[in-house]
Amino acid sequence: VVYMIDRYVVGGFYRMHAERGTDENLNAPGASFVPLAFAESSHLPRPGEKPGVSAPNRFYMYGVIGRLAMLAASYELEATDPEAEVYE
Repeated sequence: VVYMIDRYVVGGFYRMHAERGTDENLNAPGASFVPLAFAESSHLPRPGEKPGVSAPNRFYMYGVIGRLAMLAASYELEATDPEAEVYE
């Protein structure tokens, strides 16, 4: 789950379950939630370094996926009721 304000990732978490496989539902007793690690600078790219030397910026990728999900949701909402803004 990624929380966004405008186009910026501001938080989020991973849902994990040690007793479930990759193809099983995580929504079960024993599931845990691990926050995205914003404080760990080792996961962020280092300014001034050559491309590929530092770790990739995961939060940029999460932001791109979040924006695509918001765009898809807007298309789905428009398709369900295209006259939603017409009030009678």
